[in-house]
Amino acid sequence: MRPLSILPFLLMLASCNPPESKSAKPAVPAAEKATAPAVVEWNVKSSVVRLNSTQQTWNPWQPWEKNPPVRRRALAAIIGPQLVVTTSELVADATYLEFESADGSRFTPAKVIAVDYEANLALLGPASETQGAELFANSLPFKVAAPAKIGDTLEVLQLEDNGLPLVTPGTLQSVDVSPNLLPGQSFLTYLLKASMRSASSSYTLPVLRGRELAGVLLSYNSKDQVCDVVSTDILARFITEATQGTYGGFPGLGISTARTEDGSLRQWLKLADDQGGIYIRNVRKGGAADRAGVREGDVLLAVDGQVIDRRGYYQHPNYGSLSWGHLIRGGKSSGDATRLSLLREGQPLEIEAKVEREDEKTRLVPSHAFDKAPNYLVKGGLVFQELSRPLLESFGEEWRSRAPLNLLDAFTNPENYEESMDRVVFLSGVIPTPATVGYEGLRNLIVRKANGREIRDMKTLIEAFDSNMADLHSIEFADENLTVHLDDLIATEVDTQLLKRGINHLSRAE
Repeated sequence: MRPLSILPFLLMLASCNPPESKSAKPAVPAAEKATAPAVVEWNVKSSVVRLNSTQQTWNPWQPWEKNPPVRRRALAAIIGPQLVVTTSELVADATYLEFESADGSRFTPAKVIAVDYEANLALLGPASETQGAELFANSLPFKVAAPAKIGDTLEVLQLEDNGLPLVTPGTLQSVDVSPNLLPGQSFLTYLLKASMRSASSSYTLPVLRGRELAGVLLSYNSKDQVCDVVSTDILARFITEATQGTYGGFPGLGISTARTEDGSLRQWLKLADDQGGIYIRNVRKGGAADRAGVREGDVLLAVDGQVIDRRGYYQHPNYGSLSWGHLIRGGKSSGDATRLSLLREGQPLEIEAKVEREDEKTRLVPSHAFDKAPNYLVKGGLVFQELSRPLLESFGEEWRSRAPLNLLDAFTNPENYEESMDRVVFLSGVIPTPATVGYEGLRNLIVRKANGREIRDMKTLIEAFDSNMADLHSIEFADENLTVHLDDLIATEVDTQLLKRGINHLSRAE
């Protein structure tokens, strides 16, 4: 057989790469100018360490290789014997974590003890207890403060490069339930009005109340001089559960809701004028609400007796009007029972639900891919991947309008796909090879069958190719009832050359 000729295929993959999304920015910019904060008069350096993180993400469109490493630096709070709390964003996809003493004289490798990407919090300790004992000798862990009230003064702690500690006082302006890191995952967050300058570029900083830890800085808007801070309530719950052993995470009900302010909707739902409540428009299959018997079309009137108004708010004793989601996320632990007061077809109904953390593994389209290598298959030049939100976001800031409609539909309406698949496997691109002649323009097509076998995830796709004994492989796509045929002999020869020309592994299914 004459040698097969393959063009420099890795370069050609760039034609199907969407624009890169914006890179993350430090919570405190490196050149911010503002009123100088006061010098801390008490020695706080014994209660903080710097965290140096080296992170390396996977290339979303060439999943067999990683992107260049990125280094980040943070100031983190010591909250127990050799225990440090920071944001999960600092440890995501980390290849190396390191503690550095506040004076910069001592270093030791660090490890993750517990991480919650939804709440954007992580608990760390030294990789070696012996080395950790030296670095944390004479440290004074912070106590967690009592929850603040609107109008209270909190202080953002910084360290100059020379080790000089500084604080920036700020006023707790408002409290809201909002996403900390992952869209759709909302937690109680403080909005702190503070005018900061940069002491040392940092992705996160401790926020104090007196000499106690009140929160963790997530971001700083220099234009509006507003800080987003993980609230004391969420921080305290995370630390308590993460230090007790196996971390269970923050629970959810597994429903999506809508307001009931529209008069026509209220009439259709048979809601009285003096009733509030929110309309349950979707119940996630297998979630806490689904297991308890909640149905789409029900109206959620109250949670554990806390009445919910037409906008989805209730009255919190400390913070005032808050979104109802905090009753579950902020008030419950995984495994706790909660009483739901519902209205179903005009009739009141009481249901008890056992709330649990939603397992990311059960999602049709995962919301994140931190610390996990992407699953993929390269066969004869056809590149298959599993759909995830980060893949969609790689189409740029306007991904909701720029990403392919079929992939967006699977992300937006997973219930339409969950019966036939556990993950959305799609053809993400085509490397021009002798096996893919005529197919070079195909991409972003959802796989339905391979060699007559229903494809539920990447593992079943790989098995469908490996178990086929015929001379041709057939791949059927849900889009336009398209079927692609691949010559096994040519594809096998192409795979051999691809392994020699830069792709170390042709598949991954974990």
